[in-house]
Amino acid sequence: MLVSNVLALCASLLAAAGHARAVALTTSVSPNERLCFYADVDKAGEKIGFYFAVQAGGSFDIDFDVKDPNEKVLLDGQRERSGDYVLTANTVGEYSFCFENDMSTLTDKLIDFDIMVESEPRREVAAKPGQVADHTSPLEESVYRLSSMLMSIKRTQRYFHTRETRGFSLVKSTQSRLFWYAVCESLAVVGMAVLQVYVLQTFFTKTGRRYKV
Repeated sequence: MLVSNVLALCASLLAAAGHARAVALTTSVSPNERLCFYADVDKAGEKIGFYFAVQAGGSFDIDFDVKDPNEKVLLDGQRERSGDYVLTANTVGEYSFCFENDMSTLTDKLIDFDIMVESEPRREVAAKPGQVADHTSPLEESVYRLSSMLMSIKRTQRYFHTRETRGFSLVKSTQSRLFWYAVCESLAVVGMAVLQVYVLQTFFTKTGRRYKV
């Protein structure tokens, strides 16, 4: 009975993994650049998960849009810092996920994003009567519950990773500004000292007019 339960659990895990396709990437979007990525949907009714977060660059914001194979806009946003969406694909074909850094003229935007396509139906596990059939449903529910918990942990990790990256970028930017402020302040102090020495030297070495009788 224990072996049957283990076999059913493995079959459920394989069934759950077989219905999900995901890609996680980190990319850089240059100023005034539009960058698109694509995902294929094999059949209607599949779920599309779309997550993104701006890790570095400017005000940590980006324009984005999601379109179906018929070029219909499903999602869009302007100056968004992050987003986590789940869509139902009603049309079979290629879906586009585009980022546009139109508001920036000098700064690149570093974006971490994830696109996942997952099927709704669950695969039936073949079993002999009286052995695995009674335990298949509870095991499948446990597997999908664990999958949901893992996804929640993954979202939390993404959140803290984004906060850490943004904090590091902010500290780096502040450090650079303080460095150049200190350099300018030092140059100003040296310039004032040179100017004062020059004025004093001119004042004490100034000669008056001499008249010969």
